[in-house]
Amino acid sequence: MKKIISALIPLLLFCGNLYAVDEFATLKCGSYIAETLIGKRMSNEPAATTEARHKDLDLKDLGADEINDTMNTISWSICGKEYMVLESKSVIRDVIPFPPHSKSSPQISVPCVQNGVTIKEAVVGVLGAKQAWKIDEKNAKFVKLSTDGLSCSQSQE
Repeated sequence: MKKIISALIPLLLFCGNLYAVDEFATLKCGSYIAETLIGKRMSNEPAATTEARHKDLDLKDLGADEINDTMNTISWSICGKEYMVLESKSVIRDVIPFPPHSKSSPQISVPCVQNGVTIKEAVVGVLGAKQAWKIDEKNAKFVKLSTDGLSCSQSQE
C-alpha cells in the first residue's frame, strides 16, 4: 500500500501543475504570440486570475464580443501590444495583432458595407477603415478586408 501511495504522490503533484497551465503559459514577450496561441484551449477562470499569473506578459483582458452561440472575439493586451483572439468552443482558432485605436479612430465590431453591398459576416477593425477583417464563421478565421469602398458605422467604443 505504501508503494502505491508513494507512486501516486508525484503523479498528483504533476497533475496539479498541469491544471494551472493556461493558453498563455508558453508565451514570452518577443515571441510569435499569435502563432503560439492558435490551437490552445481557453481557460475558464476569471480574467483577473489569468492576468495575475502572467505579470511577466503585462497581460490585460480588454473585453470580448459574441459572434454567435459558440464563437467570440476577445481582445488582450500582451507585452504592450493588442491582439484579437477568435475563440470557438473554448479553443483559440485565430489571432491577429490589432492596430492601435483611439477615441477619434475607435475599434469597431459592427455591420459594414463595401461598395454598396452589405457584408454578411461580422467585421472587426478600426473606424475610418484603416484596417478591417471579416470573421469567417465556417472556418473560424479572420479574413483581411480591403478598405477600398468600405464603410462601417460606429456603434461602440
